[in-house]
Amino acid sequence: MNAPEVLVHRDADALAEAVAARLVTRLVEVAADRGRVHLSLTGGRIGIHVLSALAASPSRDSVDWSLVHVWWGDERYVASADPDRNEKQARDALLDHVDLDPAHVHPMPSLDSGLDVDDAAALYAAELKRASRPEDHAAVPAFDVYLLGMGPEGHVNSIFPQSAAAHETERTVVGVRGCPKPPPTRVTMTFPAIRASHEVWLIESGAEKAEAVHLAVGDAGRLQIPGAGARGRERTLVLTDEAAASKLPPDLPRIASP
Repeated sequence: MNAPEVLVHRDADALAEAVAARLVTRLVEVAADRGRVHLSLTGGRIGIHVLSALAASPSRDSVDWSLVHVWWGDERYVASADPDRNEKQARDALLDHVDLDPAHVHPMPSLDSGLDVDDAAALYAAELKRASRPEDHAAVPAFDVYLLGMGPEGHVNSIFPQSAAAHETERTVVGVRGCPKPPPTRVTMTFPAIRASHEVWLIESGAEKAEAVHLAVGDAGRLQIPGAGARGRERTLVLTDEAAASKLPPDLPRIASP
């Protein structure tokens, strides 16, 4: 795995717009090169902010959205219409505004599926495996871009410090019970899925994330700071605003952006 590259932007708005622009460029490149794209979305404040910025961007229609497969890194196990659901927020922010093939949108099961959360996780893992190919060398498609936010305590997806999900080394998707943040029941991809990605982008804004960003970029263990275990096969980007980057060592190489 590679060392993360840090790019610092002025504030949350500049960060969201820059990530949206970078994502358009990447999606266009991958579609031209491979004829299809696998993108994993993240929820949370900054994740949805990025999607809204992309929806508003004049360049969004340069992407051939019919070639994009959309996945979710984690999901709150609530009803499909619940406003807390990551899928609903992503559809409202972006997905309902672009010309996606409905068969290429892969939401995680919801509570009203009637499934136990562990069965829901197994069902999503099976869907991921069906989409993988021998050249992916994993039980998931090798995501071209895997977007992640990170909590102040270092969680990514619904992988919280010292949780069972943080210890998972084989299953690509697991059910989560007793999550420290509400709602307590969730479905999440694990490190084996994240680390199969070509590129992982950690997107962070706000001073409350500064310590977690510092630890995730440094030598922290992934059990203590799950963000430290979020690495892509080819590239890992840590995309922050100035507040979230405020505790990074001054000698750490970074690219400052306007």
